[in-house]
Amino acid sequence: MTAITLAQADRLIDAILARGAELDCRPLSVKVRAEEKPIFMRYLLAATDEQIFPEGGGLQIRDAAGEIIGAVGVTGDTEERDEELAAHGIHAIGLKTDEDCAAMGRRHGIRLTNR
Repeated sequence: MTAITLAQADRLIDAILARGAELDCRPLSVKVRAEEKPIFMRYLLAATDEQIFPEGGGLQIRDAAGEIIGAVGVTGDTEERDEELAAHGIHAIGLKTDEDCAAMGRRHGIRLTNR
């Protein structure tokens, strides 16, 4: 499996922040990970006996074949706007979202838990 490169991540972040400025969004934070299931969230969910839940604003990043190569999280504005910005950044660098790959039979929209 390949992973998103640092250059791609930099371009993705730049695209998200530029679009956020165009839309006059509230201050944003963006994080890009080169892994499918960040360990931190698994531990956080376990530590709280799953009493918290991940909110929107995070999307998996897929390559042209639909393989997961990373994830991006955007926070600072509304959940819908954060997800819109995440998708914008992914598309701006020529990669795909889960929705783009739905017709490929790829699993998407799955909330990860420790159970």
